[in-house]
Parts: sequence; C-alpha cells; structure tokens
Amino acid sequence: MNVHTADAATVEEGLAIQEAQAVLDSESATAVAMQDTLLTPRFYTTDFDELDAIDVTPVRKDWDQLIEEMKADPNKGHFKKDENWDHVDWDGMDPELRKEFIDFLISSCTAEFSGCVLYKEMKRRGKNQDITELFQLMARDEARHAGFINDALREAGIAVNLGFLTQKKKYTHFRPKFIYYATYLSEKIGYARYITIYRHLEAHPDKRFHPIFKWFREWCNDEFRHGEAFALLMKTDPKLTSGINVWWIKFFLTAVYATMYVRDHQRPAFHKALDVDTDWYGQEVFRKTSELSKQVFPITLDIDHPRWMKGLKALQVASVQVDRAKKAGGVGGKLSQWVGSARAAWAFAMLFTIPAKKHQVPVKTRLEPVY
Repeated sequence: MNVHTADAATVEEGLAIQEAQAVLDSESATAVAMQDTLLTPRFYTTDFDELDAIDVTPVRKDWDQLIEEMKADPNKGHFKKDENWDHVDWDGMDPELRKEFIDFLISSCTAEFSGCVLYKEMKRRGKNQDITELFQLMARDEARHAGFINDALREAGIAVNLGFLTQKKKYTHFRPKFIYYATYLSEKIGYARYITIYRHLEAHPDKRFHPIFKWFREWCNDEFRHGEAFALLMKTDPKLTSGINVWWIKFFLTAVYATMYVRDHQRPAFHKALDVDTDWYGQEVFRKTSELSKQVFPITLDIDHPRWMKGLKALQVASVQVDRAKKAGGVGGKLSQWVGSARAAWAFAMLFTIPAKKHQVPVKTRLEPVY
C-alpha cells in the first residue's frame, strides 16, 4: 500500500513514513538545512516544565473550540500530489530561478520541521493533557508540511534528511515566553506570506511556475490555527503582554519583519518569476501580520514611518556586505565583515527605535482567516 505523510493521523506516523523515505534524500539539501546563520531557520528547545504548568482555564471556551477544530483535521489527505499537480520542467527552468526556488523550498521545509520537532518534544515530555494534546496536533500538521515540501524537492533530485536534522542540527534554547512571541509571529507571518502569494497567483495564474502554490490556501489555514493557539497561550497570563515584556514583543516584531525582508531580497529571480515586487510584498505581509497580531499584542510597528523602509534597505545592504566578506575571507574579508555587522546593528537600532503604535487588545481573542 502506498502510504503518505498527508494521511498520517499522528506526528509519529508522519515521521516514520519520512524515515522510510530518507534513502532518497541528498547530502547537499541536508547540508543547506544544517546551516546556522541569522537568516536560516533554527531548531529550538525550551523549559518544558514551565510549559507543562500552563492553566488554560482563562481561555477555556476558545481553547476547546480550537482543539475540536484541529482534531476534526480538515486538511487530512490534502498535502499530497493529485491531478492538479502539473509537470515541472526542472531542467528547463532558468538556472538562477531553480537555485533560488530550491533554496526557498529547503528553508521552508526546515522551518516547518523545526516546529514539528519542538511541538513533538513538548508532547513527549508533558503531562498536562491540554498542552500535550495541542502540541501533538500541531506537530502532526508540521510533519505533513515538511513531508510535502520534500516530495516537491525530490522531483528536482534532492531532499532534506529530516531524521538527520533532528539528531545533528544545533538547538537554540529560548525561554517559553520567547517561544510564544517568536512562534506566534512565525505562524501568523507564514499565513500572511502564503495567502498573499496565493491570492496574487489566483489573479495571475500565468505566473504560477510551480504547482505547490496551489496548495497554499489550506496550508496557510494550518498556520493560522497554530497562531491562534499561541495567542491563547499568551492570553492565559496577562504579564506576557504587558510591562517590560512589551519591549520584548517589539524586539521580536522588529527582528522577524527585518529577517523576512532581508531573506526575501536574497531571491530576486524567485520574486521576478512570480511578478511580485519584493518591497510591496514585504509591506503587504507586514500589514496583514500587524492587523492580525492586534488580537494579543498591545503594539504594532509603524511600518509607514519614514525610517522604516530606509532602515530595512540599510540592513539589506549590510547583509550583502557581510555575506561577500565571509566568502572573500582573509584579513580584508574579516575587517569588511566587522564593518558590515556594525552597519547591520545600526540599521536594526534605527528600526527598533521607531515609536510603536499602541492599541487596546480586544477581549475576544479568536480570529478567522479572512484574507
């Protein structure tokens, strides 16, 4: 029988299927996924005992509704190729587009699997039924996403050995509240990115150079639900979104937005093929994410401030300088790398010191994906 990660009912089933497929995976793709830089997806670990102690009583009604929605598993069976999967001429694809698109797929696969690893570990370690059930369901979804991207990569003759990543990739320890801020934003910005591309290609189907984009609507709805879960987790403790923690929220908003901007500008051929202006796309995603994050964060970034785009562009230039300096090597390269890093720090400070916009957080947390 032909088994597929899309049909797996649990994360354990999904990972077992991927482990069986690992013989097809390539060292080159896995090596890219193993990289640890400021712009590459990371694997995280945290204080699981603190997570296990969460009491969801303050958000019980919304919590139970979300869990029931996720248990209903609306996307089971969705993430696999069907008659809508067009043939991809990888050999005939523009070489620069092929390179950037593969990089996009590997990065996306690593990011999805990063969530799977974190969520599965919480499910394994925890005893709190509310929390372990949530993380089991989210890990299931992320395993499917990663497996689906690997299916797309295998058509190009490569794939990521996800089991190897689990064992060998460096893990970054974050306190639970930092996991909340970073992962909440990752899930919501993932929704905003996927739905923006999906709607654009819905209007311009001739720009859809790969069939995986057809799967983005249901995909981003998974991201949306995961973001809702982290919004509810933060709502269980008002201290997480008040006082000094508002500064941490601002830091993560700035860091996540800035990282996305710089990373996207590393893929000019990819965005040209989609016929998407990268600056427009970034602002559109930031605008959607800012509107969504009002459900739990008391501030949003002022992305229309005169220093905003200026700071992002300065950060992009500094990032290019650092990358070139690393490749150049030697004493001159090292000096240029230091200068580029200093410029990047200054650009980030320029962004971080833009006054944030404040607003009242609504009493009702849950949102629906309307874009």
